[in-house]
Amino acid sequence: QVQVVESGGGLVQPGGSLRLSCVASGSFSSISRMDWYRQAPGKQREWVAGIASGAGAVYVDSVKGRFTVSRDDAKNMVFLQMNSLKLEDTAVYYCNVLVRAGFFEDHHWGQGTQVTVSS
Repeated sequence: QVQVVESGGGLVQPGGSLRLSCVASGSFSSISRMDWYRQAPGKQREWVAGIASGAGAVYVDSVKGRFTVSRDDAKNMVFLQMNSLKLEDTAVYYCNVLVRAGFFEDHHWGQGTQVTVSS
């Protein structure tokens, strides 16, 4: 069984910063990929950023230059540094991890953390 837990959300003013964290634990041998998604009220969940093992980070255009994703493989963690936050960044942010166990890979979601950008 795999558990994924996000943290770090909160209320911030436009232009402010937040750092989200995500940790994966449980039965797996490695993490192939870690991604951040978000879902705003009344909208579909959208992919925000991701980082694969041994590869660089990739971002949706709307956050390029403002968000930075990084990972700590020793701790099975991924982070999302969010700077210059805008009102439209308000959403529940979810972490998705692709873990490997033997010959199998499987995706697991966290419960989400709320990010609210408001003046």
